[in-house]
Amino acid sequence: MIKLNDIVVKFGEFTALHDINVHVKEGEFFTFLGPSGCGKTTTLRTITGFIEPVSGTVVVKDRDITHVPIEDRNIGIVFQSYALFPTMTVYDNIAFGLKIKKVKKAEIDRRVREIARKVDLSDEQLQKAVSQLSGGQQQRVAIARALVTGPAIICMDEPLSNLDAKLRVQLRNELKEMQKEFGITTIYVTHDQEEALTLSDRIAVFNKGYIEQIGTPNEVYNFSKTEFVCNFIGDINRLGEGVVSAMIEAGADVDAGKHNYIRLERLHVNIPPAEGQLALDGIVESREYYGLYIKYYISVLGQTLKVIEKNDGVRIYEEGQAVKVVIDPRDIMAYEPGPDEVAQ
Repeated sequence: MIKLNDIVVKFGEFTALHDINVHVKEGEFFTFLGPSGCGKTTTLRTITGFIEPVSGTVVVKDRDITHVPIEDRNIGIVFQSYALFPTMTVYDNIAFGLKIKKVKKAEIDRRVREIARKVDLSDEQLQKAVSQLSGGQQQRVAIARALVTGPAIICMDEPLSNLDAKLRVQLRNELKEMQKEFGITTIYVTHDQEEALTLSDRIAVFNKGYIEQIGTPNEVYNFSKTEFVCNFIGDINRLGEGVVSAMIEAGADVDAGKHNYIRLERLHVNIPPAEGQLALDGIVESREYYGLYIKYYISVLGQTLKVIEKNDGVRIYEEGQAVKVVIDPRDIMAYEPGPDEVAQ
């Protein structure tokens, strides 16, 4: 559907994107994820036509659109700021693109009202000025405006970042449902790992103008290809020398010359170790209570390990309590140290 082939983008002497290669399948919800300044929005703007690469091609449905004007790409865009016209009605904001295309008035009315129903905007809201709507409602208007022209692709640049946390969770669920209903190929930009894991069919993790990994949410989380991805996606423990040495002494297949990591939920407290697992002595330093789960900070062989345990309301460990932390060496993700580094 969408193919980015060896895309290079430069701003003066600065190279913002280095040989970016991405293939997005038709109907896929594909997310560009990474910290600020990593190149994800630049890549999105290259697809939409706001930025022209110095080399490489943007291909959509076997058509090279690298140098095609923005308005001829048939791509809907939802900006971080929504970019709505605040003094115009919701109806006129949604209809704007159709009017530019000189669609007949009756057809505009039919399409505006149809898309408004699909994004849960009432007839009453259609007559209001955009400035009278809440942030969540404005976001729906921006999505409706992007979809009403019937684009082959919709690109969204951090569309939930201006909303409060509760509304963000609500609307991301609605976004996914809408995307499934429309079946439209979606490119989504975010720095929020939870958002990316929740929404995406696949994720491209960006870092300093490079793509570190492309994969499903499960692949980037549980089988992180690089140390950057491992650290950026979710929370994690890097295992210190004491823990690694104890595991090696117990016969575990762990390489002390590498950087070794394990996810919080892969560690367990006070359970009988299964075959191949190890139980290490620890002392509970503190805990954080989240309701569904409890996060423990446990001192083990000279370092603090973070452990997430499901809250069953019975097994709750107190500060200062001696516990056993059970670890399975097969859950470790290990990476070669960089050329200027010495492994712990």
